[in-house]
Amino acid sequence: MFINKAYKFRLYPNQEQEVLIAKTIGCSRFVCNRFLSLWNETYQATGKGLSYSACSSQLTQLKKEFTWLQEVDSHSLQSSLKHLADSFDRFFQKQNEAPRFKSKKNKVQSYTTNIEKKNQLPEVSIAGNRMKLPKLGWIRFANSREVQGRILKATVRRTPSGKYFVSLLVETEVQELSKTHSSVGIDVGLKNFAILSNGEVFTNPKWFRTLEEKLAHAQRILSRRQKGSSNWNKQRIKVARIHERIAHARKDYLDKISTHIIKNHDVIAIEDLQVANMLKNGNLAKAISEVSWSQFRKMLEYKAKWYGKQVIAVNPHCTSQTCNVCGHTAKENRKTQASFKCVSCGHEDNADINASKNIKDLAIAN
Repeated sequence: MFINKAYKFRLYPNQEQEVLIAKTIGCSRFVCNRFLSLWNETYQATGKGLSYSACSSQLTQLKKEFTWLQEVDSHSLQSSLKHLADSFDRFFQKQNEAPRFKSKKNKVQSYTTNIEKKNQLPEVSIAGNRMKLPKLGWIRFANSREVQGRILKATVRRTPSGKYFVSLLVETEVQELSKTHSSVGIDVGLKNFAILSNGEVFTNPKWFRTLEEKLAHAQRILSRRQKGSSNWNKQRIKVARIHERIAHARKDYLDKISTHIIKNHDVIAIEDLQVANMLKNGNLAKAISEVSWSQFRKMLEYKAKWYGKQVIAVNPHCTSQTCNVCGHTAKENRKTQASFKCVSCGHEDNADINASKNIKDLAIAN
């Protein structure tokens, strides 16, 4: 069985490559916005939009009209059209909002390119600490691990702090982990990040709260700078680096937890939480955003595919109020946030562990 897997590396382009990356990002954005406008005009006039093939055929003429589009990687321009077509497909399937125009002020700027056939094999496109990308040529990168599989696409990103990264989409064969014959339920929370049915508890480090004061101080300084000035740009980078530090610390923690759980259990039961709706609660929105339950779930799901494990999402309704021993459900069962005592059979347990056991039982029953 083959799956798609992504590898992310830090890039260290020279000055010429930085300029070409900036041009490619700008051209990709221009093409996307140009055809988005054309798509909207066509839809208003005829009631039908444009297909990818229709846009692609017009791109050739557009490159003759704007010759500077020929300076960048042609695959990146085609990728912009594919992303636009996919966005409209998902919009009409009610999976996301309508595509919006891209701005050069977006925090993360990127473009995607297909790897040419001659560069599909890792030993050809990667040599030591250098990687070969279309138009950019050989570029230095932090080669932290071996890329296994056939490289399909590469996405080059420039972060707000001025760092460059590349994400390689690779087709590779599933490398299943040895079976543990173990199942576990996970109850996520705010005080403790994750509580497992086997009694294992992962605390909530609250990465944002630890750097919140430092971030607020840096943002106050930024607000006093003249926008667009050299000092403003220097302070903007300082603020961006604090945000990156928070995001990287959170991702590292979630990666470690999710990998630990996947390695030690064959079946992982989680709550099917509607996080978007929960964020509407103004009192808890900040705390919920900080714990990143959605990102944690995504990590569990894609790692389960990588390693031949199974993740099952269950309805969380009443899992915290139901006794795991007798099955009696009542609000009175949960006396406090931490303690659970069944009013029917008298069973006592930690409230979160009791909930995680219920989550596990629901997954096994289904």
